[in-house]
Amino acid sequence: MKKERRLPPFYALNDDLPLLVAITSGLQHALAMLAGLITPPIIFASALNLDAPTSAYMISASLIGCGIMSLVQISRFHLFKNYYIGTGLITVVGTSFATLSTANAIFNAMYRDGTCPSVTAADGTITRGPCPDAYGKVLGTSLICSFLEIGMSFASPRVLKRLFPPIVTGTVILMIGASLIGESGIANWGGGSNDCKNRPESGIFQLCPTIFAPRPLPWGSAEFIGLGFLSFSTILLVERFGSPFMRNISIICGLVVGCIVSGATGYMSSSTIKSAPAITFLWVHTFKLGVYPPAILPMLAVYVSLAMEAIGDITASAEVSHQPVVGDVFDSRIQGGVLGDGVSGFFSALFTVTPLSTFAQNNGVIAITRCANRGAGRWCCFFLILFGVIGKIAGVFLAIPNSVLGGVTTFLFANVAVSGVRVLATTGFQRRDRFILAAALAFGVGNLLKHDTFTYLFERVPNPNKGLQGFFDSITIVLSTPFLSAGVVATLLNLILPQEPEESNEEDETSSNVEKIEHDVESQDEKDGKKI
Repeated sequence: MKKERRLPPFYALNDDLPLLVAITSGLQHALAMLAGLITPPIIFASALNLDAPTSAYMISASLIGCGIMSLVQISRFHLFKNYYIGTGLITVVGTSFATLSTANAIFNAMYRDGTCPSVTAADGTITRGPCPDAYGKVLGTSLICSFLEIGMSFASPRVLKRLFPPIVTGTVILMIGASLIGESGIANWGGGSNDCKNRPESGIFQLCPTIFAPRPLPWGSAEFIGLGFLSFSTILLVERFGSPFMRNISIICGLVVGCIVSGATGYMSSSTIKSAPAITFLWVHTFKLGVYPPAILPMLAVYVSLAMEAIGDITASAEVSHQPVVGDVFDSRIQGGVLGDGVSGFFSALFTVTPLSTFAQNNGVIAITRCANRGAGRWCCFFLILFGVIGKIAGVFLAIPNSVLGGVTTFLFANVAVSGVRVLATTGFQRRDRFILAAALAFGVGNLLKHDTFTYLFERVPNPNKGLQGFFDSITIVLSTPFLSAGVVATLLNLILPQEPEESNEEDETSSNVEKIEHDVESQDEKDGKKI
């Protein structure tokens, strides 16, 4: 206990790295981001009621696509002049959580306007049918919108930071996490985020996740809540008692413990594992690419938020890797990282994967392992591609009960919200900052608590043509998505409101007044003592 503890050696970007250290560090990076990579495709597949083979393929494609595009970010290629693609740091990319809430709003609009099939029962219960074409339209729309972020990467990083300061980026990240907790995390914890959460009296969603599950129960049953809490509490216990390696993969530990208990009690089905292929790759399943016009405006806003997120994550990666966070080299890393994000969005659509963004949780792995070497990052990409190619792994992930997944993802999404709070904490919180934050949260939290506030905004417009109706739908989706509405308000107010003058003189006067008051109090005490 009294022996002096020495830190392990720090492996910089270009140091010679032992092979075993590179492999183990790469595996830690892959495991740390695994839960974040499988969550979005599982939620997308559930929202569109896709079958098990298609859902398993979406998980595998996500892992493979993230491995390939992470390799681009880590390697950093020179294009021309001072422009690069990639950061040259261990900045891995994964399926973006920002797309989840936007895609859910887009899916809701598609079911409303008849693009996706749905059946209305006699009692008014609406049952949504499978709609793989909706996923294809989201992919096609994200493909064309990715050019916005690609174009933004060629702007000066100083301009981007001026447009999107911490008060804007922090608000957006906070609302992304908060909306995901309500829309997906807690809903799955209760049994499922599909139609079963409405507890209909008939149909296949009468019980969660469906009436065909091994042990279906009504949404919010104590058994579901208990399984989710078991996974959630496992994360807390690992954080308290686990080793540094265990703490890095606490999310995986929560999933494993939850799956062991739910499997032993009959809540898991092996059908998805049996139906999953042994080996798979990209384009084994394909989706008909298309463009959904009302989704263009919201998806453009998503790519703006991805650029904001990339700037913050790359800065954190540079700090933890002992690299400078000012100067021309750092600016080129920002430019290359944002460009890599945009290019990843383009190619991810061709890979049948939703937009990708830089992942922040790997910065913690760098801090713990003290290994910022690109060799470890390349091994991480190898493991991600390997996990995706082995199709049975996707089948195992798909067999995870919704309540177990909900307990874990609720914590995961709460971490996203806390990241937003951390970014907001870097602001001075002057009166201007408080005003911008209050106005943005008024829209964001309002949408979060009352989803259908802006759904009927253009309902009384008489006979709009198809183009005008598409424009109305775009505005409705933006206003109904908490982080988009909050981000738009914060960005506009940041550009409109003038900067406040420095308050140093006022603070000096205030401090001097306090000193005078204290002196007067001491003087009065002395007088009282003399009288006594």
